Amino acid sequence: MKRRKPRDPGKEGELEMTPMIDVVFQLLIFFLVTLKPEDIIAQLDVSRPSPDSTPPVEQPQDMITITIGEVIDMNGRVVSLATLEKTLIRLASYSTSQTVLVKCTLLSMHEKLVQVLDKCSKAGLTNISVFTI
Repeated sequence: MKRRKPRDPGKEGELEMTPMIDVVFQLLIFFLVTLKPEDIIAQLDVSRPSPDSTPPVEQPQDMITITIGEVIDMNGRVVSLATLEKTLIRLASYSTSQTVLVKCTLLSMHEKLVQVLDKCSKAGLTNISVFTI
């Protein structure tokens, strides 16, 4: 009978990792090749509108342009403050969400700007942008 060599208590058994990594890669390749992706889009239940119905077309908002210089100009026409107020009230009766673009020139007075902003506020227009040209 052969005698066994006594084990060294400080030396533990080693496990080879290379064959295990090879097996894992083989399994990964196998599952990737045999995978059949499920067609999810074909299983969706979507109700589409009938071809004869047309979506409502939203009208773009009109823009009111007021230029303040030596005179007050509204959409290309020179107007007085009284005419401006009446016109703004009439336009606000259609829609108060209209955009009012107030352009101030270098010759404009702050007093005119404040008066125009007051007229816009009185008409109920709140979407106002002010800039200088």
